[in-house]
Amino acid sequence: MRRLCTAATVLTLMTLACASTPPASEPTPTPAPPPPPAIGESIFDRSGTAFGFFPSPPEITLQSVLRHFGDLGEHADFVLAQTNIPWQAWEDETDPEPQALIDLRNQAILAEQNELEMVFVVDPLNGLNRREFLGLPWGWEASFANPDVRRAHKAFSLWIVRTFRPRYIGLASEINTYADAHPDDFVNFLTLYEEVYRAVKAEAPDTQVFVTFQWEDLNNLFPGDNEGRQPYAVNWEQVEAFEPRLDLWVISSYPFVAFPSGSAIPPTYYTPLLERTGKPLAVAEGGYTSEPVGPFPGTPQDQVDYLDAIDTQLGGRLRFWVYLLLNDFRLESYTEAMRANGTDELDVTTLGMFEAVGLRQPDGTPKAALAEWDRLRAAALEPAP
Repeated sequence: MRRLCTAATVLTLMTLACASTPPASEPTPTPAPPPPPAIGESIFDRSGTAFGFFPSPPEITLQSVLRHFGDLGEHADFVLAQTNIPWQAWEDETDPEPQALIDLRNQAILAEQNELEMVFVVDPLNGLNRREFLGLPWGWEASFANPDVRRAHKAFSLWIVRTFRPRYIGLASEINTYADAHPDDFVNFLTLYEEVYRAVKAEAPDTQVFVTFQWEDLNNLFPGDNEGRQPYAVNWEQVEAFEPRLDLWVISSYPFVAFPSGSAIPPTYYTPLLERTGKPLAVAEGGYTSEPVGPFPGTPQDQVDYLDAIDTQLGGRLRFWVYLLLNDFRLESYTEAMRANGTDELDVTTLGMFEAVGLRQPDGTPKAALAEWDRLRAAALEPAP
């Protein structure tokens, strides 16, 4: 069950190899978004919530990614770049800049061209199985105690800070799932986090630093995969282990793996966050499928209900909110690329669980939830007085 928490990293890895075909019909009218920030102003300087997506296009083509960034500019304020660590990029400073860094620079250029800002998450783990690292060089120990792992994580995090001067940077994604699987190594990650946190603050004191936590897993809602803990007995100790060096509390949430419908999300499902901390909150990824997938039901209305649950329960405290996908993706396009890269077949299957999470069809045809997303965005991002 825990493998279904997210497909975000895999989708992000494909972004720059990757737009949708022309919309099949004109989208329904939606509320006008707030005016863009003035030159020199950040969307994050405003008092409301900033709305964003992962920049993952419907297909793995360059045309697709170029078209998709333009579409994102109409429905979002920023994109979230969740990037796996190029582990050996820091071994020899005389080597040419690796392609992973070039790709991230190009992604930032596309974002700027479409008036989108960026939030970054450094991801050392496999986005489709957070029990394991992704892409470690041969012979490297898969542990946060490994000096090579620690050096690469810190170097990549600081490269992002120096290159982009971001307002927000995450140092791991859904780290509680790794903590469940490897509690002894989680202690090593905590010391690495503190080390990198201090280094980031020395470079950029105003950059806000966080990790993300998988909310369904934190609530022990995966039967047989909850280490014997009771549902809704939230594992707060996994979050509070990072205090006081956690500038905001950030979750991911895909409740279609835990509830039969969006309307079945309890009215107090997210509110324990409000009571547990006075710090700003954010959703770094999430979504709801609009079609049945595997054992999980899903309808277009479930997506609307999911958005309303987040907004009703957390809206006033969210600094930013990321919905996983603007468009559904064409699974055959992604699986072809993944298999060509030697991706494990179980990961390919897991990715398919997220095929219909987007707020539009692959061809750009809007689902009902897109209008709700645009309405919430227009209402939330009022200019600061």
